[in-house]
Parts: sequence; structure tokens; C-alpha cells
Amino acid sequence: MKLFYRKFGEGQPLLILHGLFGQSDNWNTIGKQFAEQGFEVYLVDLRNHGLSPHSDAWDYRVMSDDILKLITDADLQNVILLGHSMGGKAAMQFAVEHCELVSKLIVVDIAPKYYPQHHKTVLQALNAVDFKVVKTRKEAEIILTRYISDLGTRQFLLKNFYWKENGEPGWRFNLKTITGQIENVGEETPKEAGCEAPTLFIRGEKSNYILDEDLKLIRDIFPRSTLETIAGAGHWVHAEKPAAFFDCVLKFL
Repeated sequence: MKLFYRKFGEGQPLLILHGLFGQSDNWNTIGKQFAEQGFEVYLVDLRNHGLSPHSDAWDYRVMSDDILKLITDADLQNVILLGHSMGGKAAMQFAVEHCELVSKLIVVDIAPKYYPQHHKTVLQALNAVDFKVVKTRKEAEIILTRYISDLGTRQFLLKNFYWKENGEPGWRFNLKTITGQIENVGEETPKEAGCEAPTLFIRGEKSNYILDEDLKLIRDIFPRSTLETIAGAGHWVHAEKPAAFFDCVLKFL
């Protein structure tokens, strides 16, 4: 699949992959900061998200294939991959399949282990928005509020609210496929191949996505990996502590 991306700067290519329900423009500010440091930054919309095509096929293997197509089509060399959450899983999948193409890997607040499905409430909320009835962003927000108390989460999801060419509202992400295949988001990264590329794992101090006991699995698959913890941050490390996150990544690069 040919993915949509936003491109900034010149230099060594740095591909940034968003998380579930995210999109490339969530990373605009940080992406431009990396571009100012001499990197050619690609902010990628993964399949079924943002402006990239929708498909019934949706797992980390096809996401990895999509990333390979982007790299091949753009003739990129010495690629740096940075992925958050689902994007981190996609980056790890690509790294173990195509380690020779990866210069460095940055994985943000996700481990290569299996994660049980825990997005039930969010999916209930999104599926409760009936666009045959709902015609404005405010009406969609009122429905989401019934299920989701956290304002930040609601605002993050509502960034995907848009009007189609026919004037009808909708979600940018492919809600039908994501709902039907949500278990795929928790898939573990294959252990068989591994990748020797220098790898940085970053976790939020307040997040429970990467635990100390996950370090053995991480180093089994990515033996040249290090782990950094960002103080005061939760799962959305780059959004909650952007300066500390940027400095941490730049130091590694």
C-alpha cells in the first residue's frame, strides 16, 4: 500500500510512526524540530489512519510491508525508525524483518510483548457516534463524553473528525476494520530473527506499558538496546514532556 506522509528537511531519513487512532500531523511540531537538526523527516500515516488508504488487511506484517514500499519507492538509505505505541510495534516488526535497512530504531512506550485488548471503552464510544444523525464535531464530542471522561483523550480522537467530499462527517481512521481486528494491535513482535541495530526504548515514568521485567525480552530481540525513562510522563511521552523527549531522542541519534 502507498502510504501518505508529510516530509520536512534534508539529511538522513527519519520515519516517524504514530499510534492507534493517531495520524501524521500529531507529530508536526517535533518532526519539524528534527528537520532543523539535519534530518529528512517523514511523518507517516499508517494504513487505516489519517490520509492513507483503508483496507480490510490490518496487522503488523502488512504495516511492515507498507513501510518497505515507502522506503523502496523513495530510495531511502540508512533509515532511522521512530514509532510510538502501535507505531512502535510496526517499527519493531519492520526492524526484525528488514534489519539491514535500519540504521537506528527508537521505540516509544511499547514493548515487543503481547498486550491484551484494552480499547473496549474507546471503541464503544466511537461506534456510538452515528453519522446518520450526528452532523457536527460538537455533537460527536457530546456522545464521546458519555463514555470517555478524559478531555485529552476526547480531543485526540476528535482530531480525526472531518467532512467527506459529499459533505457528510466521518472518522479519518477505518473504524470498522479497527473494531473487528483490534486484537491485532496487541500482537507480540516475532522473536526468531531479532535486530542488531542500535535501539532506544523510551518509557513514561507514569506509564505501565514497559515494565522492568520486559527488559529481558527486549534485549533478546534487540541486543543493542537501551531504555530511558522520561520523568513525569505517561504513555503519551512526546506530548506530555516534548522537550525531554526531544532531547532524549536527539542525544541517541
